[in-house]
Parts: sequence; structure tokens; C-alpha cells
Amino acid sequence: MPVMLSFSRGVLKCCNGISKFTSRLEPCVTKLGMMGLTSPHRHYVTSLNPSHGLTEEQVAIYQLATDFAVKEMLPNMAIWDEKELFPVDTMRAAAALGFGAIYASEEYGGTGLSRLDASIIFEALSKGCTSTTAYISIHNMCAWMIDHFGNSSQKEQWIPQLAAMEKFASYCLTEPGSGSDAASLSTTAKRDGSDLILNGSKAFISGGGDTDVYLVMCRTGGQGPKGISCVLVEKGTPGLSFGKKEKKVGWNSQPTRMVIFEDCRVPASNIIGSEGQGFNIAMKGLNGGRINIASCSLGAAQASIEAAVDYVKVRKQFSKPLSSFQNTQFRLAEMGTEVVASRLLVRNAAQALQDDHPDTVALCSMAKYFVTERCFQVINEALQLHGGYGYLKDYPVQQYLRDSRVHMILEGTNEVMRLLIARHILSEWK
Repeated sequence: MPVMLSFSRGVLKCCNGISKFTSRLEPCVTKLGMMGLTSPHRHYVTSLNPSHGLTEEQVAIYQLATDFAVKEMLPNMAIWDEKELFPVDTMRAAAALGFGAIYASEEYGGTGLSRLDASIIFEALSKGCTSTTAYISIHNMCAWMIDHFGNSSQKEQWIPQLAAMEKFASYCLTEPGSGSDAASLSTTAKRDGSDLILNGSKAFISGGGDTDVYLVMCRTGGQGPKGISCVLVEKGTPGLSFGKKEKKVGWNSQPTRMVIFEDCRVPASNIIGSEGQGFNIAMKGLNGGRINIASCSLGAAQASIEAAVDYVKVRKQFSKPLSSFQNTQFRLAEMGTEVVASRLLVRNAAQALQDDHPDTVALCSMAKYFVTERCFQVINEALQLHGGYGYLKDYPVQQYLRDSRVHMILEGTNEVMRLLIARHILSEWK
């Protein structure tokens, strides 16, 4: 079993009684406290330093995730991308730190942290590899769905395995003919005694073919959202197959395939939640997914601006470093402002989701729309500041750019985010 951490009244502890994680974390907390970089209470003050405004425990979590990203992910990021490797061993090492089921409850083996804690972790890990972190965030979303909506036997069976990343999970909503209009999905699950027979296909599934557990949104009832249920399908089930591995611009450290169901028989007991609750489960999962993917964009932007600053300080033109030119300074000022604004939006939305704020959907949509777009611009500016070198694969900024571009499309396109935000605004002031 991996070492899981939890925070109870500010006291660090390990869920399984093993002190390895705590021993690594506590010196960080003590040192940071002595330096005056932590706060005993949560504040909504942040800056270009991602640690500012966090509690002692959160700063320690961020530092732990950053250390893992720098040591275990960043040195391998380019090779994972070039060779399209799914880094199973590295992800299991991350799970051993508690990053496999971050916001699933401790009762069944999750880490039991908050949505804000999860955002902090994903931001930090994304500096090491945005693509791999994005998959980890999807896996976490699936674990939370089972933990939040599943029955006790489903939780007992799956949460420990997902938390340890002994098993990997995929989220199956999008179909070839059903993207933004998710409620029109056509994959069916028809009753046959105590079983369900699934037919249909899902498109653009992260981890598809390589993962072990598929949470499938399928139609068990009539048309519309109330006819949709969430069904767990295990890899190896007869009738389950996969399409070819897609060739993508980015996100190459995680495979993407179609998931195909042809008379795929699963027990009806594999329904997560109640029958007809699937669309609600999918949408609630996506609220967190939007914060998670925005956090990944934020981490990539943070890494890119740091790389750009290092570069312009040493690169000279006209006998002067690029950092001395006003144009460069103005660009850096704009980039820094966009990053800080993005961090505030993400962390505000994460806290709103944790607190079940009435405006959660709109706030998560705002964070996803604003952060994925503005952070992509920041990364693009960082590449521009690198000049021709930024376009070479020897420099990581081009990979941050490629891996972040899809964030404006998945977890609900940014066009749909605008619709959700506008709907909220119009209903707020009738």
C-alpha cells in the first residue's frame, strides 16, 4: 500500500501508520515556517511565487510535488513525448506520495485532501510534464467519482487500487457524434437479466487501451440527460475493444484511442450511483476536471515564464542582454500578470468547489476558460522570447506549448465555458 497523507487540525499524519511521508514533509514545513514563507491560515494572496498565501501544509505539499516533478518527470519529459511512452512506473511513484486519489476520502484509501490541495499538486507536477500530469488528473477524477457516488463494495474494491495506481482509470463521455452536446450520447446499455449489454463507441479517450478501468457514460433509459447512467467496465471484458492509437500534436505521454463496445456484457451492479444519474455524475466530475486541467496549464505557464526569464538574462543582442530591452520587460510584465491572475481564478474556483458554493459551475467554467487561454498565450510569448531556439525540441517551452493547446478543447470546450458563464450572468441579474 502507498503512503497516504492527511491533514487533521493541522497535524500531519499517515493513513496507514507509516511515517515515511511525514518524515519527508515535516522538515519542509519547519524550514519554511522559519523563513516566514507560510501562513497558519488560508489567504487569497498569491504572486509569481506559487507558494505565497498557502498554509504550511500546502506549501510542503507544493514543494514535495515540485521536487518530484523536477527529479522524476522533467528529465524524462522529452523522451516520453518523442517515444510516446506511458510512464506507468513514474506515475506509481507519484501515487506512493499520495497523488493517485488526492481528493478521494481516506476511509477507502484515498488521500483525503481538498480541491485546492489537488490544484496545487497538479500545478507543481505540470512543470515536470504537463501531459503526464493531465492524465493523472483524469485518473483522480475517476477515483473521486467512484468514491463519491459508488457503493461501499465498489469503493472497497477500486479505491485502494486506483490510489496506488495498481490500476489506471479512464473517463468515457465523448463520442464520435457527441462532443459538446454530451446529453445526446448514443452508447447504450440494455438490461439482460442481471447484466447490461453495452453497444457504441467513445472517442478521444485518454489512456484508452492501456488503462484498466473505464467509467462509461451510456444510455440506460430514454433520450436526454436523465436516461444516462455511469457504468464501470474492466479491461478484458468480452466485447470491449480499442481503436488505433491516435497521433497527436501533444499529450504524447498518454495514449488516446477510441473505446468500442460490441455486445459488451457487464453486471448491472457495475452501475456507479443510481440508474439515470450518469449525466449528473459526469458534470460534477467535470467541474473538478476543469479546475484540474486549468491547474496543468498554470504549471506549464509558470515553468515557461521561469525559462524565459533565465534565457533573456543571458541571451545578448546588440551587445546587451535581451532583459535590458523595454519590449522584453513589457512582455514579461504582461506574462507575469496573466499568471498571477490565472492562479487567483483557479484557487478561488477550487475553494468554491470544495465549499459547494452556489456559483461553482460558473466559477469553474471561468477558471477553465480564462486560465487555459491566457496561460497558452504566456507559453507562446515565452517561446517567442526564446527566438528560433524556442522552436527547437532541445528547449522544453515548445513541449509545454503543444501539451497545453488541447486544454482549450477538452473538459468542455472554451466555447461551452463561455455559454455556461453567460447563462449564469443572465440568470443572476433577471
